[in-house]
Amino acid sequence: MIKDDNSAKWDVIVALALLTRLPLPHAPKTAFARQAQAAWAFPLAGLAVALAAALVGWIGMALDLPTPITAGLMLTTLVLTTGAMHEDGLADTADGLWGGFDAVRRLEIMKDSRIGTYGVLALGLGTGLRWVALSATLAVGVGPMIAAAVLSRGLLPALMTLMPHARRTGLSHQVGRPDRNVALAALGMAVVLALVFAGWGVIWALVLAALAVAALAALAHRKIGGQTGDILGAAQQVAELVILLVLIP
Repeated sequence: MIKDDNSAKWDVIVALALLTRLPLPHAPKTAFARQAQAAWAFPLAGLAVALAAALVGWIGMALDLPTPITAGLMLTTLVLTTGAMHEDGLADTADGLWGGFDAVRRLEIMKDSRIGTYGVLALGLGTGLRWVALSATLAVGVGPMIAAAVLSRGLLPALMTLMPHARRTGLSHQVGRPDRNVALAALGMAVVLALVFAGWGVIWALVLAALAVAALAALAHRKIGGQTGDILGAAQQVAELVILLVLIP
């Protein structure tokens, strides 16, 4: 029995609870007091959902299903295991950053559960491009998909560390800002895992993904003054897409 409920031993469970909808062991409430510190385990959350999608991919390939069908089933698995939270963030970010004339109104739009034209376009184009890219990377197996899943989540703690909160409420504010060591640990773990599954090509993919996330961060800072949970979700989607595109053989 674990006596210290606030121990880092619960960090993986906390990270999985934050970033996935997988069935998990019950964690004590005190474990969630260190949500920011648990961000080092974000790449493991990416690995968990990616392995579920990889299993679906292996089954599809074993059954000799057409590659686009297998890729579509894998993408569906990724969406279901995360509860589409990152896709929701992408849509809300597009609606908010392009649908308002000042920071207050943009944040109001992002909080609104309804989806607008910009959100629909971002979600449709993003999902479609991920599907096509995932289909193309299956020529070399599921490694690129796993690398994209872990690296895209490994970048999030750095964004959380470097950017202020745009509002004083919401999930991102509740989680808090990880310190620099946590962000570096997450990124380092993500790089190691990506190298194992997809080789040295992931370094170039990571550089381009980091640049894309930095551009999104700069835009968010200019338009709303910082980051929110929606911005983090959009960053994950942008990074994953860039990595998949770069790793197409």
